Amino acid sequence: MATLIDLAESPVRELNQALHSTAATSWRVLNPRGAHAVACGIREDHTVDVEGHVGYYCAGMNQHATVTVHGNAGTGVAENMMSGTVRVRGNASQSAGATAHGGLLVIDGDASARCGISMKGVDIVVGGGVGHMSAFMGQAGRLVVCGDAGDALGDSLYEARIYVRGTVKSLGADCVEKEMRAEHLAELAELLKAAEREEDPADFRRYGSARQLYHFKVANMTSY
Repeated sequence: MATLIDLAESPVRELNQALHSTAATSWRVLNPRGAHAVACGIREDHTVDVEGHVGYYCAGMNQHATVTVHGNAGTGVAENMMSGTVRVRGNASQSAGATAHGGLLVIDGDASARCGISMKGVDIVVGGGVGHMSAFMGQAGRLVVCGDAGDALGDSLYEARIYVRGTVKSLGADCVEKEMRAEHLAELAELLKAAEREEDPADFRRYGSARQLYHFKVANMTSY
């Protein structure tokens, strides 16, 4: 049976302190009402269901836990996540999964601007579309977009991989479309399965770094 914590009666600090213990493994959070920093810094193999909308930085710095938001999430959901799974059943605001090093972030709805900014190994699957500059400076990991992508997708990308099923409004600096080979179809199929999605990997296009920003070029010196 899940341990209940009602944020209409208890402060977020008390919730997060309780989640840092190992006394219980299953939690249900009631009445979040847009509170910030809900379920942050968990280091245990907990299962946390948040019944409602959350504000900034929900499930930030997550390790091992499975956190599900049954609503929408504000800025920076799963920011700097290390491992585990975070799922948003609604939409997410900007900077979802920012700087995250590992784990899986699933957003069933849309994500706003800069989804996956500076991602460092996380896997992000978005059921809808993403806003402008998503995966900006993405260093490692995979971003899967089942809908459309906004302007400057993958701007200044390093080695993160991007898969988009819909249209891309524009590509950012040094981001190019790449061949979709058999290994990429297999990789994408695994990601979609992990996110409980049913899209066909063959409907996606792959984008990655052209690797032209890695080196200083003397011919372009006046542009720097």
